[in-house]
Parts: sequence; structure tokens; C-alpha cells
Amino acid sequence: MTTGLSPAERFQAAKVRNRSRNLELFRSDLRFDLDPFQIAACDALDQGRSVLVAAPTGAGKTIVAEFAIWLAMRQPTAKVFYTTPMKALSNQKYNELVADYGESEVGLLTGDTNVNPRARVVVMTTEVLRNMIYADSDLLDDLAWVVLDEVHYLADRFRGAVWEEVILHLPTEVRLVSLSATVSNAEEFGDWLQTVRGDTDVIVSEDRPVPLEQHVLVGSKMVDLFDSSGAAATNRVNPELLRLVGGAARSERHGGGHRGRRGRGGYPERRGPRTEKMYREQIAKVLDERMLLPAIFFVFSRNGCDQGVRQVLRSGISLTTADERAEIRETAEYHCRTLLDEDLAVLGYWEWLEGLERGVAAHHAGLLPAFKEVVEDLFQRKLLKVVFATETLALGVNMPARTVVLEKLEKFNGEARVPITPGEYTQLTGRAGRRGIDVEGHSVIQWSDGLDPQAVASLASRRTYPLNSSFKPTYNMAVNLIEQFGRQRTREVLETSFAQFQADRSVVDLARKVRSQQESLDGYQKAMHCHLGDFTEYAALRRRLSDLERTNVPGGREASHGARQERQAAITEVRRQLQRHPCHACPDREAHARWAERWYKLKRANDKLVQQIRSRTGAVATTFDRVTDVLLQLGYLVATGDDEATVAAGGRRLQRIYGERDLLVAECLEAGVWKDLTPAQLAAMAATIVYQPRREDAPGTEHALPRGAFRPALDETLTIWARLDDVERDARLAGSQPPTPAMSVGMFRWASGSALDDVLRTLDMPAGDFVRWSKQVIDLLDQVRNAGDDELAQTARRATDAVRRGIVAYATV
Repeated sequence: MTTGLSPAERFQAAKVRNRSRNLELFRSDLRFDLDPFQIAACDALDQGRSVLVAAPTGAGKTIVAEFAIWLAMRQPTAKVFYTTPMKALSNQKYNELVADYGESEVGLLTGDTNVNPRARVVVMTTEVLRNMIYADSDLLDDLAWVVLDEVHYLADRFRGAVWEEVILHLPTEVRLVSLSATVSNAEEFGDWLQTVRGDTDVIVSEDRPVPLEQHVLVGSKMVDLFDSSGAAATNRVNPELLRLVGGAARSERHGGGHRGRRGRGGYPERRGPRTEKMYREQIAKVLDERMLLPAIFFVFSRNGCDQGVRQVLRSGISLTTADERAEIRETAEYHCRTLLDEDLAVLGYWEWLEGLERGVAAHHAGLLPAFKEVVEDLFQRKLLKVVFATETLALGVNMPARTVVLEKLEKFNGEARVPITPGEYTQLTGRAGRRGIDVEGHSVIQWSDGLDPQAVASLASRRTYPLNSSFKPTYNMAVNLIEQFGRQRTREVLETSFAQFQADRSVVDLARKVRSQQESLDGYQKAMHCHLGDFTEYAALRRRLSDLERTNVPGGREASHGARQERQAAITEVRRQLQRHPCHACPDREAHARWAERWYKLKRANDKLVQQIRSRTGAVATTFDRVTDVLLQLGYLVATGDDEATVAAGGRRLQRIYGERDLLVAECLEAGVWKDLTPAQLAAMAATIVYQPRREDAPGTEHALPRGAFRPALDETLTIWARLDDVERDARLAGSQPPTPAMSVGMFRWASGSALDDVLRTLDMPAGDFVRWSKQVIDLLDQVRNAGDDELAQTARRATDAVRRGIVAYATV
């Protein structure tokens, strides 16, 4: 086969055979064959390249990460870090990898869980890896691969910057396996990865592994959204649906006023028969009869999810067999075995268990983590048949269903009800269809009066999900990077961020528009050319006169006689200059003036574009400079000349503090305002720092704040915040919202040993939210322990122990 080949060609052929051998060995252990995009990605990894894989939910992207782990484990010391955006995903992945490689080879780091951190394969949240990089941890030694699962979280407004920090600052020899949902600008993101990380292949698959059948439930009748006839054009609306919902412009109803041309959710309104919507329990029964369970009902509120479960249970429906009910009870009891009996009643355990046994449950952020784990476990094992979930499930753990039901095509975004985007629709319906189980997945849109079939079809057929950077420099980031690279080098590094990359690309489009408009400006300038003189100058005098006359109207704001006289004198002088200007005598003066006015308006618009270009060019570095100026002003950095700076003692403390209020925490530690707090009071103060009330239900009250040292410490903390806010705004930074003590009373009582019932009643907060905020309190207390003086560190340690009890201490891996 190799006769006549040169030595170089034989060497290359041997390399290809070796690569194929690796992939064939890996494939031989699988129970299924690989799709083309999986083979392409694995082949790129085998060549030592990084990859970005963008594919729909459930397409099998993680098999690419598993191949990277397989390759690493064939080497003597190579390590792999597998990062996820959420602790629940980390726990799930850890369990999967332990099953494959054994407990001795797999570790888990999620902030509040530390298992075998020196293993060859370590699963962690992305923040943990970012912190490791800044601390120059020895755990990074021998690191060969990093998997960035759900890398599209890079667009998250609050946490997205962490992904960019990791990508920018990982050692250059580490290769990346970036796994993303289908995004419309994967190539742009891949181009940036190629720029900052070197050899990176972009592999995009838009093929769903399980085809999606899309239906609409109009009253009690379920019809296809799209025309399924062979002659129909792609994505043409089903004529039967059009007949059912009517076709003319919507008329006024209920004798009320005209609601305008657009209906709820921004969709054009239609006129037709009022449809009586089916109740949730009726929909569940219909899906059961059509063999379309298990199903996820996406409901855009927690209350709606809980209400859905209650409605189905009230109907008396049971979707499980006797054997399934026994298995469900055993699973629930196992997961909740560590919870106290008195807490179970507070948490509504028995009502929740009844729903599980009948095959129905809710899944949302307000649910206790132990309960969520049970729901996820049972649904994956096909024991739960109906789950009412918020949209967070669409981006969360692996819970595919046969059917996804969308009750509404609009949601509350914190300010108003808005239509869901095509990208959100794609994410939600991505849960429909279980690979290897279902021949097809199903989505069901429940029809609402006022929707337009064409608009719904457009939403369901588009696949736009752009990935936009949310990166911005923080105080903690600045001191850590300046410590490593110095100020000038850090500025250069930040200018390579995806945020700046996207800004620069937008600048290219703006610059193209500027050039186009400049051609028009040149044409206008020729048209207004006057052989007698400079008509641009003459037109400026005309505008000046017009402005002066407009602001010199009698009875205007300037009532001062002297000011009016001064303005009149200016008008007289400009008129004199106009009459003396050479262009004033031009016979074509008014024609020139019309072109001059067009030129002026376009010039003003063009200047704005030029200003946008200037503001976007170097925008990230500009923000970094402002952050650095604040740190210099407050003494966290010390200027050393040549535009350089070193990290001062306070800056070293700031290096160990992460979060949106990093500088506030550092200033409070520097001023010693928390030094006299008891452990319970310090926990309450940490809750004040981290807690951000939801717009619709800020819990707790500010009366009955903890007594003693807490109140003066809170006053000093708020004073420091106000001072920092002024400093930030003076530096042209955004500033922040003031801390709120709304959760401090409940956290104080919890850390003081109060019962769960008392604490949840005080806060008027779901148990899941309480656990989530408590873990953030623990995270901040850990930072205080690491950054504070010895006495405060001891208090923080005791505060952590006081908070980490009962339902907060519950954790499984």
C-alpha cells in the first residue's frame, strides 16, 4: 500500500492510521455508533487541537468530552478538568464518571464540596477553575484538557465573564473542549477561540438526533403546526389550524375599547372563535391517551408550577403503576433520609410525595435541592410522567421528555411581559425527544386568543440564538491580573477578550457605513460648491443666526434685559457677517443652501457613528483603566511609574474576595467594621451583602434587626457603600445598588439555632431559595475567613458551622 511513497508521506500515513486506531478503540466500547459531527470533533482532538462543538440539546456533544478524557487516561499523568455552570450538573457528571473510571480517578470541586481534588479527572464549577488560575494552584500541574460544558453561559449577564477569564488565562498548552447549544454565531466565537487559544476546530451540527413534531392545542383539538402534506412548502402553516383559529383582523371584544393591532406577547391579534382552554389535568390525560408521556410543561413562574401539580392531583389522576409507586417512595426516602422529621412537615414532604407517587412533580429554583434531585432522578428513570418546570430546566440537567408543552409564548422579564425569542423556543423544545428511546419528540403549544398562526410558525421555524459576551473587568480580576502580568500587559490581555473581539467586528460594520456616508457627503459638498466663496462657512453662519433667533423669542427663559440686549447684538453681528459674505450675492444661493442643509444633517449623523467607533475601540481596556484608577485612589494598588502598578497589602486581601461586591467586602475588612460581630451576626451581615431580592417578592422585614454590634456595623457598611458608589460614579463606572438587610433577620435566627419553620415564616421564602442564599452566605464567609485577620477568621469559621446545618448541610454527590 505504501510502495513508492516518500518517508514523509509514509510517516503521515502512519499518523493517520494511529489516529484512526485511537478513535476505533474508543468506538468499540460504545453501545452506539457516532454521528459525523462527533467523529469530526474526536478526530480533531486526536490531532491535538481544541474544538468548539455547537449542536442541539440531546445531540450527544458530551461524547466528545468523554473522548478527551479517554485520551488523557491513556497517558501516564495527564489530567482533565470538566467544568459545568451549575453544581447540580457537576454532581450528575461526577456520578457518571465515577461509574466509568472509579472513585479513585475522579474528583469533585463545587465550592461547598471537595472530593479527591488531586484525581486525574476532576469535575468542577467554572468559578472554581477561575479561582484556581488566579491562585496559581498546583492542581493545574499536568493539566492537558479542560472541558467547558454549556459554554454558551458565557452570555450570562451575571456569571458569563468567568468563562472568558478561564479561556484567556489558562496555560497555553492546555487544550479546550468547548460544548455549546446551537448558536447562530458559532463561527464568530470559534474565530475568537482560534485567535486567543491557537488551533481550534469549529464543528457545528444543526441536526436534531430525534426529529421534532410540533403541534398546537386549540381548545380540545390537537393539530400540527405545519402543513405535513408532501406538496407543502417548508414551514407552511397547517391550513386546518388556520381554519380553526379564524383568519381576519380581530374585532373588539367584551364591549371594551380597542386594544390596538397587536395582542398579548406582541403577536398580531386575530379574530375567530373564542377557544376554551383545556385544564392542565385534561392535557395530561390527552397526552397519556396518545402515548406522549413523559412530558414537561414549561410554566414561566414558580407559583404556576406548584399550582399545576395541585390541579392535576385534585383531578384524581394517577399515571403510575403499583410497582412504580413503590420504587418512587423508596427513591424519595433514600434521598431525604438525612432530613429531620420536624423539617419534613414544614417542607410539605408528604404532599410532595403523594404527587411523586402519582407521577407528577414541579421543578424550579424554589424547590429544596434534595427534592429537585429526586425529581431529576425519577424523571430520568421514566418513573415521573408529568413535570411542571420553569425555563431554568431547559438550560440545566439532563431531563429529556417525549413531549414539551408550552402554555404561553410570553414571559415576565422582570419589567414587562415579553414574547419568548426563537432562541428560547429552541432551548425549551430541545428537551423533547429522548435519544435511543423516542422515534420523534413532540412540542405542544396551547393556543391563546390573540395569537397569530404565522407569527407562531415563524417563531418555531427560526433558529437564531446569538452568543454575545457579557465580559467586563472587576476589581478582583484587576488585582489578580496586575499581580501576574503588570498593568500594561493586563490591558493587552483584556483587549483580546471576546467582548472586545465582538466590539471590533461591529466597528468594521460601522466603519463601512461611515465610508458609504462619506461618499454621499462628498457628493453634497460638490452640489453646494459656490464659485464666489466657501459655502460651508456661509451655511454655518445661517444656522448660527437661526439658532440665535430661536432662543431670543420674547417671553422666553432669559427674562434679563441685559441678556436680551446681548443676544440681539449677536444677531445683528451675524446678519452683518452674512451680508458681507461673498456667497450672499450668489444667484444660486438657496439651491446651494438646500444641499448644505442635507450635508450638515448627514455630517452630524456620521460624526455620531465615528464617536461610536471611538467608544467601542478599546472599550474593555478603558473600563479596566477606570477600575484601576479606583484601586489606585483607594490604595489597593500603588503606582510605580511608566503607567505600571503593584499590588498593595489591601490588594492582596482583595485577591481572595470574589463576587459582585468584592470591593465593598474588602473595604469593610480593611476598616474593621465587622470585627465585633458574633458568628450569628456575621452570618446576617454576609446575607446583607450577597442577597438580591427578586423584584416581585422581596422577603423579610427590616424591623427587629439583630441587636448589639450588628446595627452600628450595618450603618458603617452602608456608609462605606455610599462612599464607594460616589467614587465609582466619579470614575465613570456603573456603581451598584445598596445592600439590603431584608434577609439578615432570618439568617441571624437560623445561625442562632432557630427552627426551619420559624426562619422560613420570617423570610416568607421557599426552602430552595433559602438553601441557595445560605450557600452563597457560606461562600462569602469562607472568603472572609481567608482574607480577614485571625480573630475575624475564627468568627467566620464558627458562623459557617452555624449556617451549615439541617437542610443547608444536605448534599449528595
